[in-house]
Amino acid sequence: MGEGAPVRTSLYDEHVSLQANIVDFHGFELPIWYSSITEEHLACRSTAGLFDVSHMGSFRFSGKGVREWLETVATQKCSDIAPGRCAYTHFLDHDGFLIDDMIFAVVSEDEILGVPNASMIPVMWDWFNSVLPKDGSIILEDLSPATSILALQGPKAKSICESVLGSHNHVGRFKWSLIGENPLGISGWIQGTGYTGEAGYEIFVPNEDAPTLWRALIASGSTPVGLGARDTLRLEKGYLLSGVDFASPSLDDNNVLHRDSWETNVPFGLDVEHDFIGRERVISHEPTDARLWGIKQLERGPLPRPGKSVEDMDGNEIGTLTSGAPAPSLERLGIGMGYIADVKPGDEVMIVASPRKKVRAVISRPPFV
Repeated sequence: MGEGAPVRTSLYDEHVSLQANIVDFHGFELPIWYSSITEEHLACRSTAGLFDVSHMGSFRFSGKGVREWLETVATQKCSDIAPGRCAYTHFLDHDGFLIDDMIFAVVSEDEILGVPNASMIPVMWDWFNSVLPKDGSIILEDLSPATSILALQGPKAKSICESVLGSHNHVGRFKWSLIGENPLGISGWIQGTGYTGEAGYEIFVPNEDAPTLWRALIASGSTPVGLGARDTLRLEKGYLLSGVDFASPSLDDNNVLHRDSWETNVPFGLDVEHDFIGRERVISHEPTDARLWGIKQLERGPLPRPGKSVEDMDGNEIGTLTSGAPAPSLERLGIGMGYIADVKPGDEVMIVASPRKKVRAVISRPPFV
């Protein structure tokens, strides 16, 4: 976001009425928690959590051959994604470094909707415009200012969604649909995606409809969840966080975060059989190069934190953590992720918590739960 006062989403007054602890997050005033991070985290895992993620962007790409065009700039084989389905992808710069990751939905043969990360909306707007076909055949629109996004996640998300919007508005995992007729009279679209690893939905509605939907979903049993639990939920599932687990060299001078899709070790969203911007770097690695791995503490001690070094059992530095936190679903066991070289799941390592304290840990392939 640009200079000036932080932006308030269309649900700001709802957060205030729930006495949320509100912070400035990438230029948006958003709740970090309502009751506590742990309570909200566990509610999402056991029942259903409701998130205001209206700080995320919403782009529309349209035109004949839009999937084929997107495929030339995305690591995902977009032409294989049928209308009505969603997929995950990375976008790399011309040197092969990851700029941003994104969930997108194929609406039709000629239309795609994508969700750039909050702080990356202007960056990705400029990037996409720089690689659009010169003949004007593909049109890019920013729907973000007029669109609110609510995420309903958890084992009871389906029953709550159906009680509020009707059973015909349910969509399965990584499916997309326009919102049909419903008791609230709201419009927009719904997709079976999220950032928690739980079943659920992300619901895109005009700003003016968001408070009505928010209140109805809470009245039907969902628990409001802030950004704090959103982070611990995603970490337990091993999901990347833009600006924390990776960053474009043009935006961040921390070269630990300058990575490509092979290095992030994400088991989906990468197809090296098609040509895309940045592919050369992705296919250049040796098997022993550093990749993003999960790490779990094996003993009590300072929790894993970003920037902490990882050593092998002989004391050689082999990597650096990028994310770390106590896992509420694992009785607050310390977990983290980082770029670590020449390891495999089950290998024991040491986290250098401080100059005088190292903590024994084990390499893991997420998810942790």
